[in-house]
Amino acid sequence: MNEIEKNDDIILFIDEIHTIVGAGGATGSLDASNMFKPALARGEIQCIGATTLDEYRQFIEKDGALERRFQKVTVDPTSPEETVQILNNIKDKYEEHHNVHYTSDAIEACVRLTQRYISDRHLPDKAIDALDEAGSRVHITNIEVPDDITQLEAKLEAIKAEKIAVVKSQRYEEAARLRDDEKKIEAQLESAREAWEASIKLNKKTVDEPEVAEVVAMMTGVPVQRVAQQELEKLSQMEDQLRSNVIGQDEAVKKIVRAIQRNRAGLKDPNKPIGSFIFLGPTGVGKTQLAKELTKLLFDSEDNMIRIDMSEYMEKFAISRLVGAPPGYVGYEEGGQLTERVRRKPYSVILLDEIEKAHPDVFNLLLQALDDGQITDSLGRRVDFKNTIIIMTSNLGSRQLKDFGTGVGFGTSAREQRKSDLENSVIQGALKKAFAPEFLNRIDDVVLFNSLSREDIHRIIDIELRSLFGRIKDLGYHINLSDKAKDFVADEGFDEAFGARPLARALQKLIEDPLAEKIISKEITEGDTIHIDLTGETLEFKIEKAPVLEQSEPEELPEASTDGTSTVEEESKDLKK
Repeated sequence: MNEIEKNDDIILFIDEIHTIVGAGGATGSLDASNMFKPALARGEIQCIGATTLDEYRQFIEKDGALERRFQKVTVDPTSPEETVQILNNIKDKYEEHHNVHYTSDAIEACVRLTQRYISDRHLPDKAIDALDEAGSRVHITNIEVPDDITQLEAKLEAIKAEKIAVVKSQRYEEAARLRDDEKKIEAQLESAREAWEASIKLNKKTVDEPEVAEVVAMMTGVPVQRVAQQELEKLSQMEDQLRSNVIGQDEAVKKIVRAIQRNRAGLKDPNKPIGSFIFLGPTGVGKTQLAKELTKLLFDSEDNMIRIDMSEYMEKFAISRLVGAPPGYVGYEEGGQLTERVRRKPYSVILLDEIEKAHPDVFNLLLQALDDGQITDSLGRRVDFKNTIIIMTSNLGSRQLKDFGTGVGFGTSAREQRKSDLENSVIQGALKKAFAPEFLNRIDDVVLFNSLSREDIHRIIDIELRSLFGRIKDLGYHINLSDKAKDFVADEGFDEAFGARPLARALQKLIEDPLAEKIISKEITEGDTIHIDLTGETLEFKIEKAPVLEQSEPEELPEASTDGTSTVEEESKDLKK
């Protein structure tokens, strides 16, 4: 303090100035902030402090005397244009440090991509971070150590190891020679490294927009890179792959795929989620299955699907669990079950299962996420939903269709043709009764799922059997199911009102239960093949035993001679002679 007061040319800068409040203070003594007050009041020191708005309000505003001694200057985040200028001014230092060259496209990409995809930080800080990380990544990935340096390093390590061994055996003259050799190789290695570093400085690598996009993708978990040729093929084949796993729902698959293609082509509104859908239809027709298959296709696993069962939010007081408990309640610091998971995985599929079972206030909570792509959690943080696909499933109207069908009257051919239109109108009517108009108005599309036909069930059984056969193969058995038996199981598992779930129960009852009995009673052993065929109205299980390998008899040992030595020993003695 005395040195600063004596020298008028010093401007003291204190970062995180709120930490001086209470610093060093004990009972009956002054803390750091009270030591500064007299000098600040007399103008003996020139001081600039930096802190955040929250910490200023929490610490400095409470001490009115300290607050009066400082002039408050609010520093706003820079605009994208100003950030580009800042990066152009500081890029020379980063180019020298990382030995790279930044193009103008890379500078603009640092600003544009971080502004769009990193929502919890401000410019220019996040843009500078992306600039630094991109340069570092390009430099490290292009490092190739010359062979002569690696050979010299290996030689040096070998000499050091030999020198230690020689010293332990007290051969000091040899150790002195090895020490001289070590010094020579160290000098050679140093000169080789200097030559290599000089050559690296002459050959600077270029950092362009794709490298910056790759770094931002790693920082956020959102694929922001331009669509590569391989991904173009994946996107074009997405519809066929989904159709092969989700049977009988071609219209629903088409709508979902269009939303993803629109996003990856860069045409979607950047301030809204990738897509928001309500899946409506009877139970067991593939609504949840489509969400699972979509997640698997986009991320190669189902881990990136945030599944929330809305039947857990039937009470009004449970709604706060989605965004976090309010201040003063238990679990305030833990964050919300929806918002925290989206913060950790910003690029994900959000499945709100059985949405109509939730309390109506849940829909009011989701309005901001559907419209502006963000929700404010209980801690005041804005959680970004702009890179999520929001899928809500419901079976509204399906009970009405099951009980009353399409109305009262004779089933004429004209009435049968209009059946799907009548079903849609019943479901749309139930939808408008259950949800508020402002909620429905923010949904991208309401996707109606069809009831599964008998032909669909015959196609679904192949998918169900694929997983069953996989489990049986893991146990070490082989299974063969005839087409007649397959058709019989499919017919037994067909129920238009309940979709594909009765098929799984039919497989359990007709195939899995008899197989389990045979395995437990040891009728089947590992390697056996089970043939399942239809005989009359029952399935017949025929077991083909695995071929038993004949064990070869052990070779007889050579007989010992009368004097106790074996014939092998006698032969070896003859050879020596």
